[in-house]
Amino acid sequence: MATRNLRRNGVSDPKNPIVRSTNYMSAIYPILYSFRRCPYAMRARLALMVSNRICELREVVLRDKPPEMLEVSAKGTVPILIDVDGRVLDQSIDIMLWALRQHDPEKWLMPQQGSVTEMLELIALFDDKFKYHLDRYKYPDRYPGVDAQVHRYEGSLFLEKLNSQLSATKYLFGNNVALADMAIAPFVRQFAHTDKAWFNEQPWPPLQAWLAGFTDSEIYASVMQKYAKWESGNAGVVFGRS
Repeated sequence: MATRNLRRNGVSDPKNPIVRSTNYMSAIYPILYSFRRCPYAMRARLALMVSNRICELREVVLRDKPPEMLEVSAKGTVPILIDVDGRVLDQSIDIMLWALRQHDPEKWLMPQQGSVTEMLELIALFDDKFKYHLDRYKYPDRYPGVDAQVHRYEGSLFLEKLNSQLSATKYLFGNNVALADMAIAPFVRQFAHTDKAWFNEQPWPPLQAWLAGFTDSEIYASVMQKYAKWESGNAGVVFGRS
């Protein structure tokens, strides 16, 4: 992975619509606002990395979000990608598809079994239902009156289904890694790390092997490098494979 420094005035015009920011249209590379540990940002970085799509990464601190980020996407969550034409993508799956539709050398959009539509349906299920229980299991203090153990149990039902699916094939849609694996694994990782001992004790050998394969992979190590917080006027970091 290559990292080089850039300097650019990244201030956008809040009068422009969210879908396009004219002050980014002369950018050398797409700009990605990211937060290292966020699973949504993680999945976006994975797709950018595998597709060899170089971008300028701006690492943010979520409790101190830069105004440039909020000006292009008022929802204030990562990841946010601004392409060289000024178009703004602020949904992680949209960023994954944007990158992979340009270049998909490992065929993440060509699963050995099933279809892209089926993968997107499974991803949507995890983003909606599983993530609901994950948040309340991992961060019970943020949700008054919740029982973390109840949400661990409810979340585990989704993982049991994944484990069953992985009992037949190495990955979720065949024996080759695909979009669904890389979009869902960051969230399973977060669930597992909430209580590693408990997770490792569960009768889920296929799921545990699948997750270990993800966290031990070269691409995971590449996208999990640490970067300093980006601030307006500072050098950015060029992220991606050279």
